[in-house]
Amino acid sequence: MVKLTLNGQEFTLDADPAMPLLYAIRDLAQLTGTKFGCGMGLCGACTVHLDGQPIRACVTPVSAALEKQLTTIEGLATDGSLHPVQAAWLEHKVPQCGYCQSGQMMSAAALLENNPNPNDDDINTAMQGNICRCGTYPRIRTAIKDAGKAMRDTNKAVKP
Repeated sequence: MVKLTLNGQEFTLDADPAMPLLYAIRDLAQLTGTKFGCGMGLCGACTVHLDGQPIRACVTPVSAALEKQLTTIEGLATDGSLHPVQAAWLEHKVPQCGYCQSGQMMSAAALLENNPNPNDDDINTAMQGNICRCGTYPRIRTAIKDAGKAMRDTNKAVKP
């Protein structure tokens, strides 16, 4: 048995510490927004945040997440409000098949947390390894820039 903190909630799971985190999240915690893609950490479909940093859950063992905060796509929204990345994804109709999109959004959210005004090079670097078979990259880029603007505008409104 291991204890994981997923999206602010503690889960006690019957998981081997060597088990890939993806299986603990999907199969044991029943949070199925995180997807299996390649199983080798190359496609980005399984991206989650571990203490705020994007990681590939398919190649990260459960043991790496013990006593840390995990955030999945289900935990990106707060207080019933979509995260700016999620709202921008909807506004720009980013997904086609949608399979890679939770990983795309998790990588984009991590980028914007550290850099709410990314240029194209910043976006390319942060999103490297997130593969979209449908080729929605132009919409992804536009959505990231709009989400960053929304985050900057919100932060300005909060500051005295």
